[in-house]
Amino acid sequence: MKIAFVKPGTAAPGAVAVGIYQGLQQTAAARQLDRKTGGALSRAVSVSRFRGEVGDILALAAPRGLKSRSVVLVGLGKMTAFDGLAAERAAGALAAYVLPAGETDLAIEVDAPRGSKFDDAIFAAHFANGVRLRAYRFDKYRTTEKPDQKPRLAHLEVHTADPAGARHRYAPLASTTESALLIRDLVSEPGNVIYPVSFAAQAKALSALGLKVEVLGPERLKKHGLNAMLGVGQGSGHEPQLVVLHWQGAGTRGGAPIAFVGKGVTFDTGGISIKPADRMEEMKYDMAGAGAVLGVMRALAARRAKVNAVGVCAMVENMPGENAQRPGDVVRSMSGQTIEVIDTDAEGRLVLSDALYFAHSQFKPRAIIDLATLTGSVVVALGYEYGGLFATDDKLAGQLLAAGTATGEKLWRLPLTDHYVDLIKSNIADWKNDGGRWCDAINAAMLLKQFVGKTPWAHLDIAGMAWTRQDRPTIPKGATGFGVRLLDRLVADSFEST
Repeated sequence: MKIAFVKPGTAAPGAVAVGIYQGLQQTAAARQLDRKTGGALSRAVSVSRFRGEVGDILALAAPRGLKSRSVVLVGLGKMTAFDGLAAERAAGALAAYVLPAGETDLAIEVDAPRGSKFDDAIFAAHFANGVRLRAYRFDKYRTTEKPDQKPRLAHLEVHTADPAGARHRYAPLASTTESALLIRDLVSEPGNVIYPVSFAAQAKALSALGLKVEVLGPERLKKHGLNAMLGVGQGSGHEPQLVVLHWQGAGTRGGAPIAFVGKGVTFDTGGISIKPADRMEEMKYDMAGAGAVLGVMRALAARRAKVNAVGVCAMVENMPGENAQRPGDVVRSMSGQTIEVIDTDAEGRLVLSDALYFAHSQFKPRAIIDLATLTGSVVVALGYEYGGLFATDDKLAGQLLAAGTATGEKLWRLPLTDHYVDLIKSNIADWKNDGGRWCDAINAAMLLKQFVGKTPWAHLDIAGMAWTRQDRPTIPKGATGFGVRLLDRLVADSFEST
């Protein structure tokens, strides 16, 4: 899809969209189009249920005198609450309507609400980004779909008083979105396509952007003592890989890096503690944490971020093979601490225990943030609206919460106090990987805490955020790419040199 920012008044051959705020307050563009059509828009609204709420859509054939084929009214929500994220949600709803309609050309008329602290250029950029996010489609394996069944939107024009400013504002949004869409692709791929070695190959390709990519295979993992991670993968024919990405955007004066660590279970059967068959096919997305790390590292490199960062992606496949790890086994982690395996389906915390200690001990980072589709418990607590946030550092937690609010990838902080530590103590080892049914998300986070030393650390449990079974405003069903925009914004606001 080609995206262009142009001055208002350009003839749009396909659909033209204008916004209306909640309470039916028209934007300047809508008022102008209403006058041009002799009040056709107002009459259409008066006989409909359109109220201007975010996501409301009302389409009508273009009245006489317009060169466009159709006019689409888009609800923008409350004028006082309209910002960049609201623009993206409205644009996503517009895209969701236009794509299946078979339209090839779309124009959006953009103007800032009266009294807004944001200008037209910002809103134009976010409208374009919202369409791009919602227009994503993973269809590489569709072979029988007829051409007239496929979305055909090829050209998007955003009409704004400041096209140059909009292009300037859009560039960083587009760069980060490109990284997020790449991760949607990787997370959507089936387990026979993305497995530890093939994921590593995808990471190596990013060296073209200036990332230094290092891959540790089984022998090097053994040498370093990452036995907890190796234990998870020992039942699979696909050997574990630790993918390490380096970005030195701040150079030698930039100091210690910020470290991102991702759980990368490319397929999770549960191992010997096997999962039920229902929806097990979705367990290809159990590598979404590692995907988010790959995505943010790509985003930092693509925009030449002035920061030193390291990304650690711990890639394994959890299978019930003849050599699979057993419940009751004890593993000695890289840190030297021992972990009793109570449940082989609580494998993510085993993988991360080694990956976190590796990042902590090898790179001495200024902060560590890990992402993992770790527990169903966090979904029980927060549903599909917030990722769970656990942190040992209040400042880091606050920075993450702010970045989540700014990008719409929201987090909710959960407790992480020593009251919970007794739940993960083993009778025969230092720790156990399952503290029981209750507060499992906290138990998992408490275990991970034992492997980061005194480094400021945050754990994001994104089990409810990495995959969606229903369409969202800017995300179609499937992989979400959650975490890429969040972490890129975190770096830009709190860690990047100026």
